[in-house]
Amino acid sequence: MSVTTPPEGELVPVENRPADDLKLSGHARLTDLVKNFPQKPGVYRMSNAAGDMLYVGKAKNLKKRVSSYLQIDRIPLRLQRMVHETRTCEVVITHTEAEALLLESNLIKQLKPRYNILLRDDKSFPFIMIPGGHQYPRIVKHRGARTKGNEYFGPFASAGAVNGTLATLQKVFLLRSCTDTVFANRSRPCLLYQIKRCSAPCVGIIDSAAYGALVGEARSFLTGDSNKIQTDLAQRMETASAALDFETAAAFRDRIRAMTAVQARQDINVSTLGEADVIALHRAGGQSCVQVFFFRGGQNFGNRAYYPAHAADDTDGDIIEAFIGQFYDSFTPPREILMNVAPPNEAILAEALSLKAERSVTLSRPQRGDRKKLLDHAEINAREALLRRMAENTAQRKLLEGVAEVFALASMPERIEVYDNSHISGTHMVGAMIVAGPGGLAKNAYRKFNIKTADLAPGDDYGAMREVLTRRFARAQKEDPERKLGQWPDLVLLDGGLGQLNAGLKVLADLGISDLCVAGIAKGPDRNAGREQFFMPGREPFTLPPNHPVLYFLQRLRDEAHRFAISAHRAKRSKAIGQSLLDEVTGIGAARKKALLRHFGSAKDVAAAGLTDLKAVPGISAATAKKIYDHFHPEG
Repeated sequence: MSVTTPPEGELVPVENRPADDLKLSGHARLTDLVKNFPQKPGVYRMSNAAGDMLYVGKAKNLKKRVSSYLQIDRIPLRLQRMVHETRTCEVVITHTEAEALLLESNLIKQLKPRYNILLRDDKSFPFIMIPGGHQYPRIVKHRGARTKGNEYFGPFASAGAVNGTLATLQKVFLLRSCTDTVFANRSRPCLLYQIKRCSAPCVGIIDSAAYGALVGEARSFLTGDSNKIQTDLAQRMETASAALDFETAAAFRDRIRAMTAVQARQDINVSTLGEADVIALHRAGGQSCVQVFFFRGGQNFGNRAYYPAHAADDTDGDIIEAFIGQFYDSFTPPREILMNVAPPNEAILAEALSLKAERSVTLSRPQRGDRKKLLDHAEINAREALLRRMAENTAQRKLLEGVAEVFALASMPERIEVYDNSHISGTHMVGAMIVAGPGGLAKNAYRKFNIKTADLAPGDDYGAMREVLTRRFARAQKEDPERKLGQWPDLVLLDGGLGQLNAGLKVLADLGISDLCVAGIAKGPDRNAGREQFFMPGREPFTLPPNHPVLYFLQRLRDEAHRFAISAHRAKRSKAIGQSLLDEVTGIGAARKKALLRHFGSAKDVAAAGLTDLKAVPGISAATAKKIYDHFHPEG
């Protein structure tokens, strides 16, 4: 194995010498591999014989760190099992340990190794965006990738927090929120101007200089300079009042009230915080909750709770360090992070976050003052959230034990999959799968299936279900044949009666799967909820008492599958409505489509047009006209 010195800023993988015998024990295999590891900072990745990722770690000295796993009697039982399973270990060298920490956090989020502490959250954070490149920029909520040239303020913990702040900004700064298309086509002010939520730049009631001043004030407000703005508004109110312009004075008064209402909601003085996140960890019963409060410009932008997956022997410091590394992998960390637990590598973590932010990031554990009060408040919220989750999980486990009893399962189901279809008269048909388990609904495991079977009769629900289940379980057989990755359900619930059940059983039989519990759930006479019938192979159809808690639980699952299927169908239908017949013609872009529609008036008329008429359209060559004509007249 050769190790090269990486050029500045570049990460270079180190290839491991392949072993002749992968059947060696994990300890022997690791002993053989570590001999050639470099004594440099970097990241190591351990995998089992099947190629499944077991662990991703960072190290200041790769050889020393991985060698520590060979002292088998000095590591926890959990890591002993990991070493026993290990068959390959790949390393990547980095310039510094801080770079290694960043790479480690990124790989953990991507690969989700079994033995790492995992942050299980796929939600993105909403921001407030002021787009650039417009004389009268609007102010809107934004979620997703950021584009150069626009300004972003946040993150906010929830869409509700963004909406509340946007409402305040409209009241105080009168900025527009309409799309550019609506803005360009207004001929008179909209309702927002009438209720004093917009300054109506669309019709010239405010000029660009005055509107730009409002945008600047809003920017200052979002970055924490609200006191100066409030003082300026008060002076302008007094000036208008002295000039007997009471209507203008009243408008300034309303704007001041809106700002005061925002500031009054802060029960602890956070004006000195600037840009900071407050992170508090609480552990109980082998589980953890991490609460994150977002403060920007002296304002509370909301909070969110997280429940990282970890082992019982992981320390509080290990958990908080892994959480912070993975949490800030997807967005820029703030200037200051307050914590109630010290990470074991605090200095390296601060350096890594500073590298990512391209400015200084400070980690601190305040012991007194307003910062300590904020941290205590976050810790109380973490404790209460964890207690609620544990109570909910207890109730959920009781329901799942009831499900096991109803369907004669050997043990409580860890994963229930519910399937449903949705369509209108057979068009835009989609299938949907939802997943539930001890932690409730696992929305990140939901799946939708666009029905692709070409010869499927319109409205053939049985055929759609066959396609969905075939695709689902054929993929499971390919990706998780040993059923070790948690992708296989303990119970499959089909929305429908005996016909759907038989369709599902036929699919599983064709795939050679005979050990899954499959049941159908159908509404009773007149499709009355509460009188559902359940169908299982080898059993007579049965019902549950109307007040049975398991019945309510199964109804909620069925309704959630129905909701998800309808949402997927509506999205597909809406997309189709926005499409044109011309979109199906190869080589017809936006400009040519526009020319055709201007000439003929509609896509339907283009389809009916003759070749000579198509050639007469400006911008349409003879070859393009022939291509369009042949598309709509394939036999001509």
